[in-house]
Amino acid sequence: MTEPICLNNALSTFHDHWSPRIIASLNGQEVKLAKFQGAFDWHAHENEDELFLVIEGKFTMAFRDREVELKKGEMMVVPRGVEHRPMADAECHVLLFEPAGIVNTGNAVSSEKTNVAQWIKGTTPPSAPC
Repeated sequence: MTEPICLNNALSTFHDHWSPRIIASLNGQEVKLAKFQGAFDWHAHENEDELFLVIEGKFTMAFRDREVELKKGEMMVVPRGVEHRPMADAECHVLLFEPAGIVNTGNAVSSEKTNVAQWIKGTTPPSAPC
């Protein structure tokens, strides 16, 4: 894709929490948008690193030994194999960068939050204001 992607337009196409949407792909990786609110499941990805970039709001990344707050404009890479749990008191918008096809709950037992992200289609026409 050689057209700009308006993150605000893409975010406006869905309202559910913990269900990432794919907006781009490159080199076997997917760029996703997600809305966080509440607490996610504890999990790890044995073979995949994950990048989290806060677009709006803030959330806490819990690890078994500590918690790290991430605010708008901040990012974090969670290394493969590290157990973690994102939590957000209020809705938070996050850009994710992960290998294609990753299941969001990793090695955790499936829950109502388990999914594989789907593509957002037709949300960023070149003439649409951002």
